[in-house]
Amino acid sequence: MITVVGTGTGAPVPEGLLAGAALVVGGRRHLDTVRLPAGAERIVLGPLAPALDAIAEYAEYADKDVVVLASGDPGFFGIVRALAERFGAERLDVRPGVSSVASAFARLGLPWDDAVVVSAHGRDLRTAVNVCRAHPKVAVLTGPGAGPAELGAALGDGRVLVVASALGDPERERVERVTPAEAAARDWGTAVSVVLCLDEERALGAVRTVAGVLARPAGWALDEGAFAHRDSMITKFEVRALALARLGPRLGDLVWDVGAGSGSVAVECARLGAAVVAVEKAADGVERVRANARAHGVDVRVVHGSAPDALAGLADDPDAVFVGGGGRELPAVVRACARRARRTVVVAMAALDRVPAAREALTAAGFTCDGVLLQSSRLAPLPGDVTRLAATNPVFLLWGVRTPGSSKGVDE
Repeated sequence: MITVVGTGTGAPVPEGLLAGAALVVGGRRHLDTVRLPAGAERIVLGPLAPALDAIAEYAEYADKDVVVLASGDPGFFGIVRALAERFGAERLDVRPGVSSVASAFARLGLPWDDAVVVSAHGRDLRTAVNVCRAHPKVAVLTGPGAGPAELGAALGDGRVLVVASALGDPERERVERVTPAEAAARDWGTAVSVVLCLDEERALGAVRTVAGVLARPAGWALDEGAFAHRDSMITKFEVRALALARLGPRLGDLVWDVGAGSGSVAVECARLGAAVVAVEKAADGVERVRANARAHGVDVRVVHGSAPDALAGLADDPDAVFVGGGGRELPAVVRACARRARRTVVVAMAALDRVPAAREALTAAGFTCDGVLLQSSRLAPLPGDVTRLAATNPVFLLWGVRTPGSSKGVDE
C-alpha cells in the first residue's frame, strides 16, 4: 500500500505512521516537520514524474512501505489523482486532512457549500478570472504566475479578495481582506494557500441542497416577458435559443454581447455560468441591461459605448461573441469581434442587405461560417375561442467557428 497523508493545515502526521516507511515523499515544509525512521529515503516533491518513478521502484516490494505527505485533503485537487492513475486506487490508503479551502472559509466564519472552487495552479489563469467574475463566492487555488497579484490585476472592481497564507502555521498564518487593486500591487511570496474571491453582499448565500456550482437553470431561451425591453426591441426566444446553442456559454468562459439592447442574450449566458460583458450605446439600454441582470440574479458587466470603438477598451479576449442589431457599422463590428474571439461569433440580423458583408467578415478572419433564416409563427388567440398563427419577423442568424490554426488578434 501507498499511504497518502494530508497535512499542512494544522493536523500533525499521526504517530507511528512513518515507523515502517522505506520511502517518504512530500513537500520540503512537510518533510521538515516529521522525524523519518532510520534508513528511510526522503524525496522532496518537485517535478511529479521523478517522484512517481521512485515510488514505483519501492512499490514493487511488499516489505517496503511508501508514505506520501501532501497538503490538506490530497484527494481535492491533490496528488491522489496522479497516484491512482499510476498505481491504481486500490493500492492507496488515503488519510485526508482539512483542505485549504475549508480552512480559509472557516477562518471567515462562512459556509462554503455554495462556493465554486477553481485551480489556477499550472493552468490558464483566465478560467479562474472568468469564474470569479461570474460567481459571488469562489476559491482559487493559486500557483507560480497565478497568485493574488495576477488575479487582482485581471479582475478589476466589484469583488473582495481574501488571501489566506501559511494556513495551519501558528506563527506565519495570515488571512487578509484586500481589493483587487491592492492585491495587484503586492508581492505575496510563496506562502499563499488559497485566495477567496467574494461578493460580500452575497457571501453568506442561500441554503443549498447541492454543493458547488449552481445547477443549470430549469429553463432557458426565456420568453420575452422575462425581460424589460423597449418597444419589443429584444432578441426573440426562438432566435435566442439557437444563438445560445451556437455560443455554448459555460463556466469559465467570457462572452461579449455587443449591441446588447435589453441584454437578454447576456443574461442568459450568465445564467448558464459564463462571465459576460454587454456593450450598449444607448444610456437607457445600459440601465435596462443592468436591471435585467439584477432581476435574474446574475453578474453582467455593462459597457456604455458604440461598437466597434468601445471594444478596444475591453482587455480580455472573449471565448464567444453575440452581435445583435445592425446598421452601417455591422461589418466593422463583426470584423473587430472576429479578431478577438477565441471560439465563435454569432450574428443576428433583420436586414438581408447586411448578410453578405457579415459573412465575408467572418470567413476573412479564418472562421468556418454557416447560418439560417429563422421564420416562426406563434399561436395567437382569436375571438370565439379559436387560434391563429401570428408570424414573427424573420431573422438571419450567422455563426462563425474558428478553424484550427487560424490566428486571433491579427487584422485580416
